[in-house]
Amino acid sequence: MRISTLLTLVAALAGGVAAAPSYASDYVSKEQACHFMPVADSSVGLRSSQSVGVLYSENTVSTLEYLERYHAVALKGVKNGALDSRIREAFVNSSDPKLAIDWLQGSLKKEFASVTVYDNLDALMQARPDVVVMLDTYSQLVTQRNSQVQARFVAKFYDSNLQYIGKAEGVGAKELTSVWVHDKAAPEIAAQIDQQRALQVNALKQFDMSLKALVTSGEVAQVAGN
Repeated sequence: MRISTLLTLVAALAGGVAAAPSYASDYVSKEQACHFMPVADSSVGLRSSQSVGVLYSENTVSTLEYLERYHAVALKGVKNGALDSRIREAFVNSSDPKLAIDWLQGSLKKEFASVTVYDNLDALMQARPDVVVMLDTYSQLVTQRNSQVQARFVAKFYDSNLQYIGKAEGVGAKELTSVWVHDKAAPEIAAQIDQQRALQVNALKQFDMSLKALVTSGEVAQVAGN
C-alpha cells in the first residue's frame, strides 16, 4: 500500500475535523460557577446505596462532537477504496464516540444504586439526587497535523449541596509519529493506529480503579464513624 493513500485519509481527517477541544482541568461554566465553587469540602462520603445525577462539562460536549466528526470522516475512508481495510477499521474503531461515554456511565452504574444524566443543573437540582457528578472528558487523536494522542476522564463528585467530595480519574498520552514512516506494511500501520483505542481503554480502566477506591474509602469511613 502506498503511503500517499494513507495520507489521503489523514489529510481528510485534518480537513474535516476541527482541532480537538482545549482541555480545561478546572472548567466550570459561567452559569454553574456559583454552584460549583465549594466553600469547604463536604463531609459526605460516597456509598453504593446513593443515587447519582450526572452533568456533562463543556469539555465533554466538545469532545463528543469532535469524536463524532473524526468518526464520520474515518467511516467514509478513501472514496476509491485504495486504503487497506485494516487501516480504515483501525481509524473507525479508535474514534468510536460512544466508547468512553458508555464506559464511564457503566462504571458509575456498577458503583451506585442509580445513575441519571441531566441536561442542565436546574433539572438535576429539582431531582435531588444524593450525589452530583460533573463528568469531564477529553480526547485527541492523530491527524496529519497532530501526532500526540491523549485521553483524560474525570468525574468530580459533589454532595446534594454541591460541596466537593472527591474525584475519580484516568489519563493517557502517547506520540504516534512513526505511523507516517514510509514502506510500512498495512498490518503494522493498523496496529499503530489501534494504539489510539488501547490508550483510551487503559485510561478508562484507570478511571474504574480510581472510582472503586473512592467509593470504598467512603464506605470504610462510614463504618468507622458508626
